[in-house]
Amino acid sequence: MTGEAGQATPARRLELVTDPADGLGAALVAGTRAREVDGDLRASRQSFERAYQLAERAGDVQAMALAVLGLAGLWVSERRTVTGAVLLESRLEHVLSRLDPHSSLALRIRTRLAGEADYVRGGHEAILAELDAARAASDPELLAEALSLAHHCLLGPEHVQLRRELAVELVKVSFRTRRRSDLLMGLLWQTVDAYSAGDPHAGRYLGELRDQLEQQNHLAVAFVVSAIDVMLAIRAGRLDDAESLAQACAASGAAAGDIDHEWWSGAQLVTIRWYQGRLAELLPVLRDREHSPDLSAVDNSAVAALAVAAAQGGDLRTAASSLGVLRGSDLVGLPRSSSWLGTMNGIVETAALLGDADVAARAYELLRPYAGLPMVGSLSITCFGSVQHALGVASVTSGHLDQAIDHLQAAVQHNLALAHWPAVVASRRRLAQAYQHRGQPGDAEAARGELETAASEAAALGLPVPDKGAREPSGQVAECHRAGRKWRLAWRDRSLLMEDSIGMTHLAVLVANPRQEILAAELAAGLSALGAGGEGGSAYPVLDQAAITEYRNRLKRLDAELQREPGDAEARAERDWLVAQLASAAGFGGRVRSFPDQGERARVAVGKAIRRALARITEADPVLGDHLRQTVHTGVRCSYWPG
Repeated sequence: MTGEAGQATPARRLELVTDPADGLGAALVAGTRAREVDGDLRASRQSFERAYQLAERAGDVQAMALAVLGLAGLWVSERRTVTGAVLLESRLEHVLSRLDPHSSLALRIRTRLAGEADYVRGGHEAILAELDAARAASDPELLAEALSLAHHCLLGPEHVQLRRELAVELVKVSFRTRRRSDLLMGLLWQTVDAYSAGDPHAGRYLGELRDQLEQQNHLAVAFVVSAIDVMLAIRAGRLDDAESLAQACAASGAAAGDIDHEWWSGAQLVTIRWYQGRLAELLPVLRDREHSPDLSAVDNSAVAALAVAAAQGGDLRTAASSLGVLRGSDLVGLPRSSSWLGTMNGIVETAALLGDADVAARAYELLRPYAGLPMVGSLSITCFGSVQHALGVASVTSGHLDQAIDHLQAAVQHNLALAHWPAVVASRRRLAQAYQHRGQPGDAEAARGELETAASEAAALGLPVPDKGAREPSGQVAECHRAGRKWRLAWRDRSLLMEDSIGMTHLAVLVANPRQEILAAELAAGLSALGAGGEGGSAYPVLDQAAITEYRNRLKRLDAELQREPGDAEARAERDWLVAQLASAAGFGGRVRSFPDQGERARVAVGKAIRRALARITEADPVLGDHLRQTVHTGVRCSYWPG
């Protein structure tokens, strides 16, 4: 059949162009069965590609239209590469130009073009206009396709309720199309939307969908169900099981020919390692994955995961660069895709690790309207717990501690309702840190209570047990301790020995007292002044009593050695060094050394000494040096302020 398409009814369209003995007809039938009945997207693409080429050679426009609609696939944006997407678009436009513009096939192609364009732009205006046109038409297949395409383009958190309404409408239309794939898609969307909304009865929708798949499998839909199973295992705290299920999920997606099978399993592994405290292990994979052409044009979750992993692994340049990519001119420009909440959670976490209060504050503004939602990613394939958690972390970073505590208390309760146990532990830990930072009466006891509960819950799940005395996430704060005549600096998995200097002594005091401002004059006056109690009566020890005792015992041994061998230059140098250290710690005769014009002269001297020390540290270890350069602040008041 050649020429423009007529007004054949939907049920007869395929009959008009198919003949069991005709290669074109057989290819169309095979492609339709693979997509709608079997859910085999790879076989479907192969059959429809053959059908399109045969139809093009035959000049059969109707067959070309059916083939190119089949090539567009079950989902939106199945063609991710530039060449693949442009080829599909050009074919759709070419066929559309040869069809009767009022025909149902033309409407279906315009609807597909609108959906593909809106999805890439992160919009929905065009597809909703086509949906209205489809509702006014008398073609249920057109309406079913328009409903599913519109659902794809409305996956942001602001459209949860509208999506649920579209899913119900799709189920209704499926009884008119009599296509089982429409029913499955409607049930699938209902399930995904229920989990995205935090519906406590989401499992009921999933159960009904499973029942349908048990009657007859559909590979593409079953792949999404297997991904939801991974998410549920993560929520239950069965992280080892979740990792095994993620591998099975990837195999299921590969069997279905779904382009997302690699990144979905990757995103699930990111979530698992996140809660295991091992995200930095994925840095090499995430660096490669960031630029994969298989990623959706509106999915920024891989960049966010890279930012967090880099920050946790000490690669601050990559973390800051990735955060800059996500931030752009304004975070509001990020597409509101199905991965938006997870991406924003990564942005908040990176901002916390880098101490970027501005980014944290902006992220808070954008997330605040969705406080009651879970941070579910894509088609409910993974979950980072309540949005309240991200709001709490952002509030801590921006210095709004009362607000942070309110959000984190709510996060604990919401995560309990979600039965997301790793997220419960994470929110309790953050809540304890917020209490510790605020330091009001009763906060220390409240922090201990949250940490004790978190430790008990973590132990039961086999998760890393929170340190009951920790003020920061594990590895986030540097440490600086004496190591003989040197200083040992440690941060995350990095460790460095540094020669002693005045600047290193000052740094040791600041690092030992994170988030506390210490007068430069106190640092310059020596440790006895600090030990006497600075502002607020705090003490800032570097040489504790055990170290002082050890140094004094070593002095006695050196004195004995020098009596036997007065010319031992090495022993003499070590003795002089120990005497100098003990003098700086206590002052000769127990008196505090004076420092004339303490304010300004101390600021200058201490600042220069610390900067010299930072320069030497950066030369020896650029990553550790970058961390300290970004977190150590000098001036009249000095501080170490880790993210």
